[in-house]
Amino acid sequence: MKREDYAEFLRVLKEKNDIVDVIGANIKLERRGYGYWACCPFHHEKTPSFSINAADKYYHCFGCGASGDVISFVKEYENVDFAQAVQILAARVGLEVPAFDNRTAEEAAAKKHKKDRLSALMRDTARFYLNNLYAGRADEYLAYLERRKIAPSTMKKFGLGASLDFSSLPTYLLGMGYTAEECAESGACTRTPDGRLIDAEGERLIFPIINQLDEVIAFGGRLLKKSENRGKYTNTRETPLFSKGKNLYNINLVKKEKRAKGLDSLIMIEGYMDVISLYQAGFKGVVANMGTSLTKEQARLCKRYSENLFVCYDGDSAGQTANLRGLDIFKQEGLKVRVVPLPDGLDPDEVIRERGAEGYRECLERAMPVIDYRIYAAERKYDFSRTEDRREFVKEALAVVREAESETEREELLKRIAQVSQVSLSSLTRDLEKLPSAPAAEAAPPAPREDVADREQKAAHFVLAAALLSKPYALGCKVEEFGFTGDLKEIADFIARERATGRVRPSGIFDVLGADSKELSAVLGLDYGDNLDGAQAERYFRDCVHTLRRKALNERIEGARAAFSAAETQEERAEALKRIDEYTKELRKFNIGGRR
Repeated sequence: MKREDYAEFLRVLKEKNDIVDVIGANIKLERRGYGYWACCPFHHEKTPSFSINAADKYYHCFGCGASGDVISFVKEYENVDFAQAVQILAARVGLEVPAFDNRTAEEAAAKKHKKDRLSALMRDTARFYLNNLYAGRADEYLAYLERRKIAPSTMKKFGLGASLDFSSLPTYLLGMGYTAEECAESGACTRTPDGRLIDAEGERLIFPIINQLDEVIAFGGRLLKKSENRGKYTNTRETPLFSKGKNLYNINLVKKEKRAKGLDSLIMIEGYMDVISLYQAGFKGVVANMGTSLTKEQARLCKRYSENLFVCYDGDSAGQTANLRGLDIFKQEGLKVRVVPLPDGLDPDEVIRERGAEGYRECLERAMPVIDYRIYAAERKYDFSRTEDRREFVKEALAVVREAESETEREELLKRIAQVSQVSLSSLTRDLEKLPSAPAAEAAPPAPREDVADREQKAAHFVLAAALLSKPYALGCKVEEFGFTGDLKEIADFIARERATGRVRPSGIFDVLGADSKELSAVLGLDYGDNLDGAQAERYFRDCVHTLRRKALNERIEGARAAFSAAETQEERAEALKRIDEYTKELRKFNIGGRR
C-alpha cells in the first residue's frame, strides 16, 4: 500500500472512531459548554483538567500537558505501540488494517500472521494447562492450592493450570496444527540439547501471564517438588509477545477493577501467589513485577492506574532490601511511594493466611515514606548490643538524613535515630553538620523575566492556535511566513498545506508531530474556549501578529548586517545596505504606527 493510501485509511479510522465515544468508554466524561472534561487518566488529580475538543477530534490535559488524537489516547491508555492502537480501533469499528510498513506489504502481512499464530498458540496452551488441572490427574496441584487456601473460583479467575509432564504439551500443540518452530518461538516449549521439543514449564503449577489487552503472553511455573537443579519459580523466556520488563502480573484484572470501581492505590509485590492471595482477600489493585529489576516501563504502567503505590516485598532481609531498589525509578515517573514493612520472615501471602485481611491492612497502615523506610531498613541490619554496630548504624542513618528535603523531616528522623541508638540528639546534630554535603543537583537557571522573547513565544503559540482551529480573524494570516523554526515551523507548514485542501483538520497535526512535542502541547494548551473567541481575542491576535512581524524584520536586519560584514565586493556590501535600509524603514513604520 502506498503511503498516501495508508494516510487515507488512518483518516477514515479516526472519523469512524469518535474520540468522545472512545475516551468515554474508559473514563467518566462531563459535558461542559461545547467540550467534555474529565479527571486525567495519565496523572492523579481531583479536579478535572483533561479536556476533549469533539469538533476538532483531540484531547489536551491542562494539568500534565498530555495531548493527542484518538490513536494517541489508545496508545497511551492501553500502553501499546502505534500499530497495536490502530489494530484496536480498527477492530472496534470493523475495519481491516491494510498492510503498510517500511517493508513490503507481503512482509508486513507475514509479520502480523506470525504474531496472530503465536497469540493463538499461547491461548491454546493456557486452555491445555487449565484442562489438566481439572482432568483428574492433578491431585497434588489441587491439594497444594487447597493448602494455600486458594478458592476454586480464584483459581479460575487467574486461569491457573498444571503441566503434568514434559511431552504432552508439544504433542498437543503439534496436533493442533502448530509447527515445531512456532512452539519454540512462543516460549511455551523449548528444545533439549538433542533437539527434542519439550514443555518449557514441565511438571509445574502454571500461572498464565496476561497483558492489559487480555492476551496470554507468557507463563510462570512453580515446582511443587524439591529439586537441586531446578528453580522453584520460572518464567517462559522473552519472545515477540513477552518482555518481562514491560509487563506486570495481574495488570489485566487491575485494569478491569479500575474501569469498574476505580483505584485509589496499587500494591506492588514480588510473586504470583502473593498477588492471588491478596486479590482473594479483597485487595484488588495488586500487581507483581515477576522477580525482575524494576523498569521505567513498569513504573509508567503503574502510574496509568494510580499515582499512589505501596511497595511490599517479602519480610526477610533480602525482600526488605529489594524494597530499596528501583524506588528512584518510581520517583522519576512521579509516583507517590510508600514502603510496607512486613513481620520478620513473612511474605504477603503468609500474612494473609496467618493474620487475615485485617492483619495485612494493618501492615499497609504502617507504610512509611521511602526515607523513613531506609532508616528502618538500616535498623534491622545491626546488633545494637554491639558498640561497633551502633556506630555503623549512626553513620549509615545520618547519610540518609542528609538527603531529607525539609528541616522538619530531618528533625523527626534524628529523633528516631537517637531513640534507637541511645545517642543524644545534640551529638547527632553536630555529626550531621560535619558530614560533607550531599551531591547537589545542578542549579536551575534563574527564571527569566517577561521580556521580548517571552512575548514573542506567547505570540507564536496564540497565532498558531487560532490558525489551527480556524478562528475567523486568523483565516487571512499566512503563518508560514513568520520564519518559525523547529516544531513551530512544522505546525505552520501543516496549517498552510491543510488550507490548500480547503479545511484545516486540527487532529491531523498528530500525524506530523508526536503528542509529546512540547511546542505542540503549548499551542494546544491555550484553552480553546473563551480565550480564542470574541473581540478581545481578535485584538490580542492582531497584537501577536504585530509582535511576530517585528521579530521577523529584526531577524532580517540581523541577517543583512551579517551579509554586509561577510561581503567581499562593493556590490555585495551595497546590496546588503539596501536590504538593511528597507527592513529598517518597514520596522520604523511598526514602531510609529503601532498595530498593522
